[in-house]
Amino acid sequence: MPSGIHIIRYNVSAHPHIVRRLFCVLGGNPYLCTMTQPGIKEKTAKGFLWAAVNNGGQQLLNLIFGIFLARLLTPSDYGMVGMLSIFALIAGSLQESGFMSALCRKKDVTQADFNAVFWFNVLCASVVYIILFACAPLIAAFFKEPVLVPLARLSFLSFVISSFGTTPRAKLFRELKVKETAGITFAALAVSGLTGITLAWNGFSYWGIAVQNLTYCFCMSTGSWLVSGWRPSLSLNLRPLRGMIGFSSRLLLTNIFTHVNNNLFSVFFGRLYGDKMVGYYNQANKWTTIGYSTITGMLWNVTQPVFAQLDTTEERHRAFRKMLRFTSFISVPCLFGLALIAPEFITITITDKWLPSAKLMQLLCVGGAFVPICSLYSNYIISQGRSNIFMYNTVALCLLQLGNLALLHPYGILPMVTTYVLINILWVPVWNRCAHRYIGLSLSTALRDILPFVGTAALAMTAAYFAAGLFDNIYLILVTKIIVAVGVYLGTLHLLGAAILRESIGYLFRRNGKQADA
Repeated sequence: MPSGIHIIRYNVSAHPHIVRRLFCVLGGNPYLCTMTQPGIKEKTAKGFLWAAVNNGGQQLLNLIFGIFLARLLTPSDYGMVGMLSIFALIAGSLQESGFMSALCRKKDVTQADFNAVFWFNVLCASVVYIILFACAPLIAAFFKEPVLVPLARLSFLSFVISSFGTTPRAKLFRELKVKETAGITFAALAVSGLTGITLAWNGFSYWGIAVQNLTYCFCMSTGSWLVSGWRPSLSLNLRPLRGMIGFSSRLLLTNIFTHVNNNLFSVFFGRLYGDKMVGYYNQANKWTTIGYSTITGMLWNVTQPVFAQLDTTEERHRAFRKMLRFTSFISVPCLFGLALIAPEFITITITDKWLPSAKLMQLLCVGGAFVPICSLYSNYIISQGRSNIFMYNTVALCLLQLGNLALLHPYGILPMVTTYVLINILWVPVWNRCAHRYIGLSLSTALRDILPFVGTAALAMTAAYFAAGLFDNIYLILVTKIIVAVGVYLGTLHLLGAAILRESIGYLFRRNGKQADA
């Protein structure tokens, strides 16, 4: 073996192809991972291919259908549904109650475990829906929109429908059936997207968005039932939940506070500024979310199981730092770039009626660049079985953001959103502190891994902004920004001798030459 190359062996019986793939993505050298199971190379390529197709394809379909719907609908239409989103998301978390993750985490799962989770989800969703059905007039009165009463009662059916598919989806995820899940998701997005566009085209406005969401939930649940092959029994024995409730309850509370944190503005803007401003914000937030969730989605399926496989602090330290650099290398320029082209992107794709959302989108994208980094930390903490730390940290962040909005709402929208973004960015050191005990990574070391990519991306976007100022045509401005930003970013990293750029390019060439595992 060449000098400097180490061979590390792992017990990969649980997720062999994921572990293998991670070490390939991390550059191959200096940490080569050898597996003894047959066919691992083929399983690795096939499994991760479908994971990439699933995440990238979902966001592409969301992009296409989102453009069509935004052209057909108004900010007020989006705002009407947006004001209900936080209630639906919290209700969905209650019906799932963290048991899906608990099922995937449990070593030995029986039919009784799946059955107990299924009936709990269905019963819980039904009870929560009845409560929200009765509370719909109160929600409408809070936002001063009477039409929200029937709209809420229709929209909230989504988490009841989803409750029937939670357990089958958990089975698919546990068995790493990524290809099957990708097929279900594509079909659900296509059918629901076409449904929403058809209804919007025929003048159903915000009702079309609500029906689109219901259609998506129905297709996902139906597809999961058909593909997973799992069927519940009529037994209502809930005792198997006892062994999972500690872990799941912490995830439940964390998910609720996460949804509250992510949807604070929909509630505040809906109450203070009306449905139109909620529509502008939700449009900006949607494109930002598509940007960073493409990255976090791929990381999620890899990092948790891999970090759980590593035995020593030294191994975890090396792997985490490599992933931290890789995540920063991808997420920072992508989201900074999306912020750079936001005005042109909004105007060209969904027309200038949505242009007020561009400024909000730029702010959210700057904060969104750090979401995958925070997600990497949280995935690591969960992989170590410390869902309590994940919960406390998320709750603290949410309470801080609530205080921020309460103090700044008299000063207008931009100060609130700007401070919201800054708090999320400055929370990275808090995540690092939470993970320090288990990984031995100091804040100064973490910043040395992150900040070079932040500085390089900022330099590239600045150069692109001034270069685009030479043109008046919006299409030339957009193309110039993209070409200059990409060229300056990659060129600067090349001149600086960035190892992650060299390793990523090397891996792509090896992959194309079918030599990735040579």
